[in-house]
Amino acid sequence: MTFAGQHLALAQAYDGITRVVADLDDDALQRPTRCRGWVVVDLLFHLLCDAQRAMVTLASPADGPPDVDDVSYWRSFPPGRDGGDAARHAWWARRSAAAFDRPTAVVRIWADTAPAAVRAAGAADPDGHVATQGHVLRVPHFLATLTTEATIHHLDLVLDLPDAPPPGALAVRVAVAAMDGLLSDDAVRPGSWDDAEYLLKATGREPLTDRDRRELGEAAGWFPLLG
Repeated sequence: MTFAGQHLALAQAYDGITRVVADLDDDALQRPTRCRGWVVVDLLFHLLCDAQRAMVTLASPADGPPDVDDVSYWRSFPPGRDGGDAARHAWWARRSAAAFDRPTAVVRIWADTAPAAVRAAGAADPDGHVATQGHVLRVPHFLATLTTEATIHHLDLVLDLPDAPPPGALAVRVAVAAMDGLLSDDAVRPGSWDDAEYLLKATGREPLTDRDRRELGEAAGWFPLLG
């Protein structure tokens, strides 16, 4: 995908989050998500931190060469690694979101921050490199990681929001490409899965059925990828 395409995918991913939360009231922002222990506003706060990280990262160019791309980046976050750190972050995000007077205050900050992150992405050098999470990536690959995370978290957000819009097609395409890249050599995505089911099952958010395991065979062991 071209740099322009990656930028558009990120814009679509972040706009999709905004469309989910923009009209939610305080009660709706406290509905459950697919992320253990987090309600909608907690997960939105986590995404807000990601958008803020994006702006800092994009404003701090790094020397190359890259040590990961938009696929291998995710292999540095295997399920179960540093479980204590993950639990601490989950608890920190919950307490931080709860510190606001009202959940809708987080929505307002997100609505200001997400478009700014997208603008920073569009102004970045497409041939440049950035450093984040202990890795160096090419700028387009960094944008792809942001899009993948936002798209999967979009699916997390809407667990108990049946009328919420789905993530955009281009953003989903980027996330699906990441999952495809993480597949083991002998794994083939079951043809019965649509993109949303693929993303949810590939990341361990939905369990594999007996039929899934039969279709995957020995390759079922590659699930979940991004738990």
